[in-house]
Amino acid sequence: MKSLSIVFAGTPDFSVPALDALVASRHRVVAVYTQPDRPAGRGQQLAMSAVKQCALRHGLPVEQPPTLRDAAAVERLKSWQPDLMVVVAYGLILPATVLQIPLLGCLNIHASLLPRWRGAAPIHRALQAGDAQTGVTIMQMDAGLDTGPMLLERVTPIEPTDTGSTLHDRLAQLGAEALIAAIDGLQDGSIAPRPQPETGATYASKLRKDEALIDWQRTSTEIDRQIRAFNPWPVAETRWNGQQLRIWQASPSAEAVSAAPGTVIGGDAHGIRVATGDGVIALMRIQLAGRRAVSAAEFMNAHRITGAVLT
Repeated sequence: MKSLSIVFAGTPDFSVPALDALVASRHRVVAVYTQPDRPAGRGQQLAMSAVKQCALRHGLPVEQPPTLRDAAAVERLKSWQPDLMVVVAYGLILPATVLQIPLLGCLNIHASLLPRWRGAAPIHRALQAGDAQTGVTIMQMDAGLDTGPMLLERVTPIEPTDTGSTLHDRLAQLGAEALIAAIDGLQDGSIAPRPQPETGATYASKLRKDEALIDWQRTSTEIDRQIRAFNPWPVAETRWNGQQLRIWQASPSAEAVSAAPGTVIGGDAHGIRVATGDGVIALMRIQLAGRRAVSAAEFMNAHRITGAVLT
């Protein structure tokens, strides 16, 4: 089969395995598009995206236009004469003029089983909703938001201990493998695009920091999902003695208690036990503002928290 000329567009860590897989394949990555360098860290120094760093390691040309909506950017993209464009968490909207440039169109790796969880935060919303499984979909891009025809899906179960971080890493690898299979199948005719189902579409809105505050009236299962979905950002939190207390890891229980939700009813090396709307959740790894994250045992050695009410 023909070796394709591919333009790759991506920005964060999630995109890197797909770029590595394309470089290792028989295809030619002729250019890499990524977001402009942005200030980062305490010093607010300009930092390269994870994809730019990966592209430079492979010696690939890097393009960083602030938009793809002006004529000059469109002409520049045309000059690469791509057979195919692969888009993975790029962060810029591709107008119709760009979608029409590659001979074989634009493929996208989306981190859900479409049409469930279209939108910006599919990994986290699947965890938060308690979905039993998720996966990746390789789709052909159209003018809609994650609405294009599907080529290939790969499924993975959501484990009870999965976090936004662990699921992100697993889906990034799964997406890279599925991408190469989808390109090969598209080329040899073994895979044909099929429209997304008419029913079952949901929208995964972008995570907001104000969603991080825990409502202790909710069930222990719901709170556990929130904690896992918001790890590593924005990190679920509560208030103790007027201080921010971030919760990195917890374990829910259906144990019946009479204490008001949010009350710390005890704790040991296995966790700080807090009453919820329907039971108990053990906080296993927590972090005071400005401090490092510590285990429940370390925290209880330094602080008296039993009897306190978290808000």
